[in-house]
Amino acid sequence: MGAQSARQLFFSLPQLDDSGADTLDRYNWQASMAAADGLRLYLDALNDDGRPAQDVDSRIVCEYHEDWAAVDGDAVELVSAKHRDVTTGPFTTINSLADAGGVAHLFGRWHALDETPSCRVVTTFGLSPEVQKLEKAWEKLRELRLAQQPLTVPEEHRKPVTDLCQALRSYCKELPPGWAPAARPMPPPTDAEVAQVIRFMAVLDVEAGKLPRDHLAYAAANMYARPLCDHLRLAIDPESVWAAVHDIFYARMRKAGRVPTGKLPAVLAYRIGATSPDAAQLERALVNRIVTLQDIDVAVRTAISQPHGYRPLPRLQRTTKLAVKMTAGQCPDNSIERAEHLAQEYRDYWREERSGNPTARVAQARLDRYLLRIGDEATLSTLSEAPRGPAFWREVQRLIAASSPADMPSGMDPELLLGGICELTSQCKVWFSDRFDVDQAIEAIRRGQGQTS
Repeated sequence: MGAQSARQLFFSLPQLDDSGADTLDRYNWQASMAAADGLRLYLDALNDDGRPAQDVDSRIVCEYHEDWAAVDGDAVELVSAKHRDVTTGPFTTINSLADAGGVAHLFGRWHALDETPSCRVVTTFGLSPEVQKLEKAWEKLRELRLAQQPLTVPEEHRKPVTDLCQALRSYCKELPPGWAPAARPMPPPTDAEVAQVIRFMAVLDVEAGKLPRDHLAYAAANMYARPLCDHLRLAIDPESVWAAVHDIFYARMRKAGRVPTGKLPAVLAYRIGATSPDAAQLERALVNRIVTLQDIDVAVRTAISQPHGYRPLPRLQRTTKLAVKMTAGQCPDNSIERAEHLAQEYRDYWREERSGNPTARVAQARLDRYLLRIGDEATLSTLSEAPRGPAFWREVQRLIAASSPADMPSGMDPELLLGGICELTSQCKVWFSDRFDVDQAIEAIRRGQGQTS
């Protein structure tokens, strides 16, 4: 049998797991990055009439082998998407790029697919100086591959290539046969291992500087949909086009795409004389994961004809200091509503206490000091969390639940203690995120919602 194409292998080889499609509710960012890739394929395929050319066979396959894959004819590019928060920063070592950066997983899938696909990592932050040495090596190898020259590594790039070999031994779960497993001390890589890593690096790209998820709502439409609108000379808000295309990718990422045959059984699928399915038949079985250029075209045309139907509903934001600070920490709306309610109950409790109890002010001051200590402990234990707000909210409640009854004034329960944290947040003594100018943020929200002070 002759060598199989990347497309044939991609659709015929089972993937290792399917966790990504089930957890994407937490990774809207990935769907946005895949949608940006889809829009680029669509823009490149447009003919002079502003429609996808009939001879272009490009599509995005979501959550299969990797986070997604770009397929064009028989060519396949595997894409691994890795969001890095500000607290995490860039990839600082080759080990971190291989492990957290997904390069080791990409290498395993690339090998399993007979080294036929190209590979790409998309991420929000760049690479540290140490990892940039490896980047120079794969850029040089890619240059040689595209020039159809022999893949040789100059001496200055030899060490980072060797370091990647060692990292793959440690973090790749499907090492090729014959590779030495990770060990201490780590044996030097063999010539065969180095040669395979060189071939892999020649088809690898790391695309850094992608929009972080906090900025998607503000910039994604202008960055990813506006070039298409400008190309088509559309006098519409790119937000409607972006929303329409993004919705398709979000659905496909969650395996929620429509299957033409629904749940009808596979009748006579294995009849006598039947042969193994070809690439086209295998691809049809994954139709609910695939976004074609025709899908994108329908979404774009619908957004053009019904722009207001695809514009996201404006979000009415509370303008209290508590709500603005919790929003900055990315707390969900229900948590903010509960916090506002508890803060009011906390204020009411002490208003009533002070009206008839001369020692109430002293008791409140003592309790506030205790709550500030809880807030400080919760902050220190959640500094590395991203987003910090929900983690801080959970940690505060855990610490309060563990509080001794002796630390609570008479008539106060853990919910009112939590209300105290919320009230201290309103006073800018507790933060759900890094400190910022709350008054300026409130004024910006009011201007955006057409409110007056």
